Amino acid sequence: MASPKRFIAGAVCPRCAEMDKIVMYSNDDGQFRECVACGYHDKQGEAEVAELDTRVNQRSNRDDHTVKQVVFFKAGQED
Repeated sequence: MASPKRFIAGAVCPRCAEMDKIVMYSNDDGQFRECVACGYHDKQGEAEVAELDTRVNQRSNRDDHTVKQVVFFKAGQED
């Protein structure tokens, strides 16, 4: 089933670099984007994007949750 074409706020066309000219729509063949200024169009989701390597997803969690030192604070005496 086809969906209505909707403008994507802030989207920039990869061909003509015009902002706010990209519309998104879907039909039985998939999800598409199209530029109303230059006619550029492509299908979304064709390439699978791998997760970026970051310090969070690359480190081992062996020592992350262990307590190294406990510090106790004493309340001061009131005068």
